[in-house]
Amino acid sequence: MSSVVAQSLHVFGLRAHVANNIFFFDEQTVMFPSGNHCVKYNVDQKWQKFIPGSDKSQGMLALSISPNRRYLAISETVQEKPVITIYELSSIPCRKRKVLSNFDFPVQKFISMAFSPDSKYLLAQTSAPESNLVYWLWGKQKVMAIIRTDIQNNPIYQVSFNPQDNTQVCVTGNGIFKLLRFTEGTLKQTNFQRGEPQNYLAHAWVSEDRIIVGTDTGKLFLFESGDQRWETSIMVKEATSGSKSLDIIQESESLIEFPPASSPVPSYEQILTASNYSQLSMPQVFTIAAYSKGFACSAGPGRVLLFEKIEEKDFYRESREIRIPVDPQSNDPSQSDKQDILCMCFSPSEETLVASTSKNQLYSITMSLTEISKGEPAHFEYLMYPLHSASITGLATCIRKPLIATCSLDRSIRIWNYESNTLELFKEYQEEAYSISLHPSGHYIVVGFADKLRLMNLLIDDIRSFKEYSVRGCKECAFSNGGHLFAAVNGNVIHIFTTTSLENISNLKGHTGKVRSVVWNADDSKLISGGTDGAVYEWNLSSGKRETECVLKSCSYNCVAISPDSKIIFAVGSDQTLKEIADSSVLREMSAYEVVYTAIVISHSGRMMFVGTSIGTIRAMKYPLPLQKEFNEYQAHAGPVTKAQIMLELKTRVEELKMENEYQLRLKDMNYTEKIKELTDKFVQEMESLKTKNQVLKTEKDKQDVSHREHIEDLLDKQSRELQDLESSNNQKLLLEYEKYQELQLKSQRMQEEYEKQLRDNDETKSQALEELTEFYEAKLQEKTTLLEEAQEDVRQQLREFEETKKQIEEDEDREIQDIKTKYEKKLRDEKESNLRLKGETGIMRKKFSSLQKDIEERTNDIDVLKGEQVKLQGVIKSLEKDIQGHKREIQERDETIQDKEKRIYDMKKKNQELEKFKFVLDYKIKELKKQIEPRENEIKVMKEQIQEMEAELEHFHKQNTQLELNITELWQKLRATDQEMRRERQKERDLEALVKRFKTDLHNCVAFIQEPRLLKEKVRALFEKYVQRADMVEIAGLNTDLQQEYARQREHLEKSLTTVKKKVVKEKELHRTDYVRIMQENVSLIKEINELRRELKFTRSQVYDLESALKLTKKIRPQEAPEAVPSKESLSVSPTMRLNEQEETGRIIEMQRLEIQRLRDQIQEQDQVPGLHTLAGIRLPSLNSEMDFEVETR
Repeated sequence: MSSVVAQSLHVFGLRAHVANNIFFFDEQTVMFPSGNHCVKYNVDQKWQKFIPGSDKSQGMLALSISPNRRYLAISETVQEKPVITIYELSSIPCRKRKVLSNFDFPVQKFISMAFSPDSKYLLAQTSAPESNLVYWLWGKQKVMAIIRTDIQNNPIYQVSFNPQDNTQVCVTGNGIFKLLRFTEGTLKQTNFQRGEPQNYLAHAWVSEDRIIVGTDTGKLFLFESGDQRWETSIMVKEATSGSKSLDIIQESESLIEFPPASSPVPSYEQILTASNYSQLSMPQVFTIAAYSKGFACSAGPGRVLLFEKIEEKDFYRESREIRIPVDPQSNDPSQSDKQDILCMCFSPSEETLVASTSKNQLYSITMSLTEISKGEPAHFEYLMYPLHSASITGLATCIRKPLIATCSLDRSIRIWNYESNTLELFKEYQEEAYSISLHPSGHYIVVGFADKLRLMNLLIDDIRSFKEYSVRGCKECAFSNGGHLFAAVNGNVIHIFTTTSLENISNLKGHTGKVRSVVWNADDSKLISGGTDGAVYEWNLSSGKRETECVLKSCSYNCVAISPDSKIIFAVGSDQTLKEIADSSVLREMSAYEVVYTAIVISHSGRMMFVGTSIGTIRAMKYPLPLQKEFNEYQAHAGPVTKAQIMLELKTRVEELKMENEYQLRLKDMNYTEKIKELTDKFVQEMESLKTKNQVLKTEKDKQDVSHREHIEDLLDKQSRELQDLESSNNQKLLLEYEKYQELQLKSQRMQEEYEKQLRDNDETKSQALEELTEFYEAKLQEKTTLLEEAQEDVRQQLREFEETKKQIEEDEDREIQDIKTKYEKKLRDEKESNLRLKGETGIMRKKFSSLQKDIEERTNDIDVLKGEQVKLQGVIKSLEKDIQGHKREIQERDETIQDKEKRIYDMKKKNQELEKFKFVLDYKIKELKKQIEPRENEIKVMKEQIQEMEAELEHFHKQNTQLELNITELWQKLRATDQEMRRERQKERDLEALVKRFKTDLHNCVAFIQEPRLLKEKVRALFEKYVQRADMVEIAGLNTDLQQEYARQREHLEKSLTTVKKKVVKEKELHRTDYVRIMQENVSLIKEINELRRELKFTRSQVYDLESALKLTKKIRPQEAPEAVPSKESLSVSPTMRLNEQEETGRIIEMQRLEIQRLRDQIQEQDQVPGLHTLAGIRLPSLNSEMDFEVETR
């Protein structure tokens, strides 16, 4: 039995805490770890290719790519053992080149790796407590050298090769900076560490003997041949705007050009544990990446600094700053840029810089943009889209759209498109989201948050909540397949809500433990649930009761699924088995082979099954389940699989719908062509009527144009008169205004003269005041200078007095010190004597103290016991108080919900009353519409019957066509066979003619010996031997028998074909006979209708005649007889004309009917002439003469 084959298509995510977790494969392709894969992502074409991790791997720890981009080294732990796998990237697909797994030295895991410049050697650093540095010739799996880099169990973050020397190595860590050289089969340290040890987080080679190193305190050092040459500090300063800006405090000598290589990143957790709390405010340099102009380094959360070399001087300066942008979709936008940048890498052409952060995000920036924005800091952009930064708790797919919804502990909800592999929507919230489900239409989602269950709308650029339910910590929710219901789990209770009225319609109670999984059956009539209590229940939603149950308390179920036919339930749990459950019993158990299954899904066809495991793999198997270990296992995640979903097989459904639509379109085309013909006829008639109307309107338009022209001429005359009047009035006004303007000009001139006089007067007064002020202030200055001189003399005298007093005070103090010395020496002697006495007393007191201390210890023990009991009681009290508060909150919430529901009930009652009124009106309308619908339905039925008859005729003709096509193919085959026989016969004829010619020539030669009988006899015998052989004689006899057999076979074949043809003729006869019978019956019915119409005509004529005669009688009752005769004659003369007109009409009708009947008879005769068809016996058309006789008799 062949197993199911699956393939990885796309990955949404990043494993940030892998050393050297991002690098370029080529200019367009970036490589990074995700799950248990290493992903190759093309930035331009947006495709992904995968390098899967090793089987039973517990996750990747470090990556390293060779300088020639041909090899990739991956460090993993497989079954708690370290493994280094080297892949060849040049081959398609990437294949394993070497696996380094058997080690002669103690090792727990490899935390950092590096390839040598020629890619032949591999350097690997092990974790503490071993801290071994291993130098491998990896092609031969040979350890060239090994050395312990640290003895004090300090963490080591990065190792690297000199980019131009295979033998020189650098190691950095907490308090460790070592340069090692490989000589004589060993690694020897070449530098001596001076000064205080720093926590060196990252380093990068500058040249053959220079290295730049970054620390956790924001310092950058340049070492040349192991000696420090240059130092720079990066400090965080609080800016006035509130944002932090990074400034370079100190600079000395500089670096020279860096090689284009990215530095591996240290373990983020190790760095955080190693750094002190006092250092958290300092910018930590987690990574350094070099390029041709200088280097880039991370400088605190969300920031990268670029350093460029100054050409004139031999040092580097900060050129610009790059920041992570603020995310507007984030719940706290100020926190979105506070991510530590763990790894950076330049592209081979140094066009783009790529960075990975501690929140599992990937950013990129084109270096040309940084050059443009020199004044302000540049901003990164997302390399792909924003990714989840914490574990994903919920996953859901959509039936009608290519969408996936995920929720995570990072408090975000994301909607992905799995056809275009893009992020459609993204929003962060204040609470953690535990579960999510997508509506089949793709317009709504249900999300279980920590505080509430929310029903949300998916808008174009937002996710907006429109209904909230008080369901806390919902760990599982699911929309039904139809979308009219959804289930939400709250502990051990399953709540069922309807999406039409948004109300809770039922609560399913029965589980004693937490419900871990719910799934709907195909028609949404049942719900299957599984929980930690080892129970799998099947619920009937119409009654809200359990239909089937299967309880196994030893197993805690993780996930349940149901087959498409809703007969079998599949469950996986903690007992490492997959169970098939039907009718409340376990039909079968399949072992998981030492792995716990965490998730299970079944394809829509029911033939495939996919199972997620606790080690992060996915197993694909066929259904029915195999007896043996027959499945394909695929690497997926580095942790347990929490959710799995199946996409809908849209392509097959689309193809089926296409076929159905094409058939329906053909039928509709047939109907619509007939309707179009009718409509065209109607439209042609309407067009003609519209043309006539158009002509009438044109004539009216011409008349109106004439009237409008006349009206416009009148208006123009009026306008010209009004213009003349306005011009005359405006001229008068202008003259008046001009006079006013001249008067104002004169006034302004006078005003200017007055103001000039005032200005002159003011200037004179100002100059006088200034002279007076200068004289006053000069006098004051002289006074102040005299005062200053006097003050200076006083200061000098005071200084002299101060010096004299100082000397006297010093002499007095010396005398006092000598007196004090003598006093204290006496006191010391007295104290020593008292000390001797006290020592004796202290010995006695010590004994007493020891006895008291024992008593105190006993009391303290009693106190500790009592304190422990008190703590326990306080914990109980606190828990009870919390419970009381929780219950109070629940009571308040329930009171609120009761009030809301009462209000809703009141509103609903009002709505019900209104709806009843509407119902009454609508019922009346429905009755009227039904009355209108009934005649239409009858018409539809009649039309459907006609269509069915036409379809039956069509099928009949199709069958005839297929039969005729078969006959044609048989005849073609016969023709080909006869052609082949003809060719053979012609070939035989040619061979015989050639033989006859040869025989003639030989005979002619024999005739030459006619005079010599003996020679003639020999020649004739030779001729006989040459041309007549025994085989020919036998063949002639055989040929005769073969001919007879062939003749008999062909005769049988012809007889069989004749019988089949006869049968066909008989069948066709019967078919034609039925057709003719139908046509004859229709003709007979038509003739009957004609005769009935004639009878009705005659009856109406007789009634008319009787009425006329009655009219004549009324006229005869008049008194004068002579004038009575005249109108009678007139009436007699009028009635024959009327009768003649009626006779002409009937004659025409009869002629038309006669022609129709004659045409039908001609058709019948033509069909009679066809061989195998004859006229029907016993059915004859009525003759025309008999019809005529019948008419004469009636007349």
